[in-house]
Amino acid sequence: MVNEAVPAAFSLEWPITQTQLDKIVAAFDAAIDRDLAAQMLTCVHCGLCADSCHYYLTDPRPENIPAHKAEMVAGLYRRNHTLSGRLFPSLNHARPMDAARAAEWIDSLYGRCSLCARCTVNCTVGIGLHQIIRAGRTALAAAGLVPSALQSTVDRAVETGNNMGISRDEWLETIEWLTDELRNETGDPDALLPIDKPDCDYLYAINPREAKFYPLSLLAAGKLFYAAGISWTFASDHYDVTNYGLFSGDNEISGMISGRLQETAARLNAKAIILGECGHGYNANRWEGPEWRGKPHERAEISILEIIQRSIQEGRIVLDPKRHATRVTLHDPCNLVRLGGVIEPQRSILSRAVSEFVEMTPNLEKNFCCGGGGGQLSMTRYADRRILAGRIKADQIAATEAKVVVAPCHNCIDQLSELNRQYKLGVEIKTVTEMVADALVLAPRSAVTSDGGHPR
Repeated sequence: MVNEAVPAAFSLEWPITQTQLDKIVAAFDAAIDRDLAAQMLTCVHCGLCADSCHYYLTDPRPENIPAHKAEMVAGLYRRNHTLSGRLFPSLNHARPMDAARAAEWIDSLYGRCSLCARCTVNCTVGIGLHQIIRAGRTALAAAGLVPSALQSTVDRAVETGNNMGISRDEWLETIEWLTDELRNETGDPDALLPIDKPDCDYLYAINPREAKFYPLSLLAAGKLFYAAGISWTFASDHYDVTNYGLFSGDNEISGMISGRLQETAARLNAKAIILGECGHGYNANRWEGPEWRGKPHERAEISILEIIQRSIQEGRIVLDPKRHATRVTLHDPCNLVRLGGVIEPQRSILSRAVSEFVEMTPNLEKNFCCGGGGGQLSMTRYADRRILAGRIKADQIAATEAKVVVAPCHNCIDQLSELNRQYKLGVEIKTVTEMVADALVLAPRSAVTSDGGHPR
């Protein structure tokens, strides 16, 4: 079956073959366990998930309702695995998997969802709506039906070791000139941004967008580690905290990418891994990684926010909040907060780093997605939907009257930067690490050891 059988509303990049349809069904069956099967038969059709979804609130059409997206996936389960679905398919929305249904899955599961899980948190009966939607993505990925722009990001990470395709030489050159900057800022000619240093306490994993577009954020982290006397290192090869396999739905590739950080930490004999400010990178590595790999992580994985908070509490770094005199607000990345559980550190840090901190409403696990997750930033064909859905977050920011928005996630920063321009918010957008580095009171050089740390 080919594109001609697909409704015009769902434009496709390629024809869909019967072989691909068969792969969707087989992969879907393999992805469904008893828990997810039960959830797919549990929806009471209350509609409350609609009020939790930034896509529906900005564009109230039925196909944007989370339950509608999950229902498309659940219909395939009922068709193949329930008696009522086989005998009375029209009464159970149990349509067969054909080209039209596959096209609808692609448009809705990839193009109308950021996997933010706000619908799951607000579901009255506790259905993991985002998990059902991702199971549908997993089936599409098995059939090679991931939107090409998203798939190319995954492929680039697999082939080059990072999703930006940064070469080893380019990475080493970046570290070299950032080391010069660190020495200028600290006044210490021996200060280092170490790379491939063995036997450190931590391997630091970054979002490669930092190396490519936001190198000063790496300098900020190096400055903090220097001031706190932390034993750490970059890696020259697998240093990428991101994992777009989480968004494509390919669990095998996701597990392989996640495992690379563990393998690199083992090679360098690092005791643990610090995960940089990347929401989905934290969730993918800290929580989903062991599931994908089928075994526990050999080394602990810790958010840089937890490291900064601990350093402040232990008095290893000192901050001057007067250096941030304007009003500051905080965006909660979905994968870090709602799905990752890192809620308090960033708030504790900002309470010490800035003069006036105000919360958005709602916040914490009830926060609204900025719209940049779920692979949306890479899928330009859905850009208009992404920007429209982000209006909810733009309105939240405007209501705070803040001048600075702090977002501990580079995907969120990219989306928020677009929203800043589109909705004329007039704000500055920064990471937590950058805010802390700017407020940092460095100790005199005499109190710093030659390897860039305080004497113990």
